[in-house]
Order: sequence, then C-alpha cells, then structure tokens
Amino acid sequence: MAILLTDTAETVLADARVEGEKLWLSPAELATATGWSSRPEGLCRGGVCVPVPPGRERELLRGDQVDVAALWRHLGQPLVHSADGGIWVLGTAAADRAAALSSLEAPDFSLPDRTGRLHSLSEHRGKKVLLVSWASW
Repeated sequence: MAILLTDTAETVLADARVEGEKLWLSPAELATATGWSSRPEGLCRGGVCVPVPPGRERELLRGDQVDVAALWRHLGQPLVHSADGGIWVLGTAAADRAAALSSLEAPDFSLPDRTGRLHSLSEHRGKKVLLVSWASW
C-alpha cells in the first residue's frame, strides 16, 4: 500500500508495489491516480501519448503494470517519496507552472447554480468572466 499525492488529488493505492525507487501501479490505479494509461502507442493521458523509448520497456512496464516513478522521470517532472516508500508526491515542473500562470487562464471547474444546473468555466472561454468567491472562515 502507498499514498500518492498529485496537484489535484490524494490517492490511496492498495495494490501498489514499492521497490526502492520504483512505484508499480496496476492500470486501474494508474488511471485513477494520474489520468495516464498504457496503450499500444505508448503511455497516454487524454489525447497525448508518449512512446516508450526502445530498450526502456522493462524500465517502465512489467506485464500490465507501469512504474509511475519512471514515467514521471521520463516526462521530466519532479518526484519525491518518503524513506519507507509509503508516500509519493508527483509534482509539476516549475516551467510548466510558470507557463500556466503567465497564460492567466484559470483551470476549468464546474459548479451548480441555484436550480442545480451545472455551469463550467470552459463554457465562457474567450469572454470576460468575473469570479466571486466567499468563505466563512
């Protein structure tokens, strides 16, 4: 068992196998925790696929399992884990975060109105939008 932290979620991985610097995940855990999947064309997330470099298949893949730590290193993204391998953090590179901030584009989200109808920020792309938030604390 391991806990995986990403920018968007904390996932408890019941079937994860930790072997030193490797974190082997089943296809279901990989998809749930990261959004990535293993396909014939490579490791994919949405419409983006990263081919597995020839000769490095055994480093990234073992049967249907994927070493998510090796994948993250291959993508050039930061990664750390606790000494016992129980907690893993998959980060986003500083350059990627800087690019997102400089774009001034808010990440997409959906919220219901008073009648329960969902509205997404992406519905209003290209228009000026005023976001108002409130918190009780």
